[in-house]
Amino acid sequence: MREIAGTPPATDAGGVRRPYPGLAERRRRELLERQSAIPPVTSPHAGAPAAVHRRLRERIAALHEALCAFSLDLHAHPELAYEEHHAAAALADLVGRYGVAAEVGAYGVPTAVRAVVGTGSPRVAVVAEYDALPGIGHACGHNVIAASSAGAFLALAELLADAPVGAVELVGTPAEEGGGGKQRILDAGGFDEIDFAIMVHPGNLDLAGGRSLGFRQVAVTYHGLAAHASTAPHLGVNALDAVVAAYNGIAQLRQHILPSDRVHGIITDGGQAPNIVPAKASAVFYVRSAELDTLAELHTRVDAILRAAALSTGTRAEITWDAAAPYLPLRPNEPLEARYAHHLADRRRVLPGSARPVETAASTDMGNVSVYVPAIHPSVAIAPPDVANHTPEFAAYAASESAATGIRDAAIGIASTVADFLYDERLRADARADFEARGGRLTLADALNPHKETP
Repeated sequence: MREIAGTPPATDAGGVRRPYPGLAERRRRELLERQSAIPPVTSPHAGAPAAVHRRLRERIAALHEALCAFSLDLHAHPELAYEEHHAAAALADLVGRYGVAAEVGAYGVPTAVRAVVGTGSPRVAVVAEYDALPGIGHACGHNVIAASSAGAFLALAELLADAPVGAVELVGTPAEEGGGGKQRILDAGGFDEIDFAIMVHPGNLDLAGGRSLGFRQVAVTYHGLAAHASTAPHLGVNALDAVVAAYNGIAQLRQHILPSDRVHGIITDGGQAPNIVPAKASAVFYVRSAELDTLAELHTRVDAILRAAALSTGTRAEITWDAAAPYLPLRPNEPLEARYAHHLADRRRVLPGSARPVETAASTDMGNVSVYVPAIHPSVAIAPPDVANHTPEFAAYAASESAATGIRDAAIGIASTVADFLYDERLRADARADFEARGGRLTLADALNPHKETP
């Protein structure tokens, strides 16, 4: 087969044919063309005085070397969800060196971190992440997140020492990669007094806000009866048949779900030997959707398929939803996103969050925070558009010079947006109005039951 110039090989090194050769590059060009036509994000708000922003930038510049060293240290010591003891201690040590005490083990979570500067209200949370991925380390760049959030927090700490305009908390959140650390902090009341929360995630686009899919997981185990598969198959009840029926039912469902919905899974136990009718078989599925009501609908449909598979095979289904906290879709906040874009306009072309197609979005537990308090989740580009997060290539970029630049720019964006919120009463009111118009404060239980009637 003739290769198209500039496209990846049609097969990989193992001889497996790559699907859609050339499509990724074509889609990338189309996306860049659409993005180039998007007008810059603008803001009608005044924000903090210009002198405040100059001071914040100067402080971040002075901190930059220490922030990069901290980021590289985390990159060299990747830790999985709830095992981030080195990262949590290093974050507390970093802010402690600049005179701010930090608590490790905050909110009843051993690897969560909390530090506070200023007093009273408004009260803002600067959120840090620092867990890594199995096998590929910091391939999501959480070391960059922790460094940029720490830099913004320390710059704001110096500001608030002289200007009592509110309080800022550094909230170190473990276990974003599937462990739901932010939901545990929410459950502990960690965001109850917060008026605005912000973090910036590294990626391959500069965006003023994030888009994400809500995420739920379900584990199913089917119980049947073992029997000899040759001499007495009629005495067995095949649990593997139930898993296969469920898997095929979900495969059929995919034809009839929204383009942005995702359901994907694996068989984790298929039996012990071919000559034994499996008495037990198991599978795990991930369920994702872009809106709360569509996530609820997809949950209902997947659950029905899992139960129907048991009914059709005569097995018993043991279904467990959400062994870890579900992740909710990110809720945007346009007034606050516009301020972030405004402050980086001299450094980057920051696009609105809608510039990323929702079909390419992943999931984050920052979504859970965003439906509880006004929050934004911008993205800072540290890699080219064709290098995606959760790849070895992105892990390399997370320790590169572009990551160092991203730390500085993200810290500027965070600190300046927080300062605007603290100083500008109209911005606070408009951000709150935007939040309320999109549904107001929701607990996780409320969000997972969007059609529940209020008594």
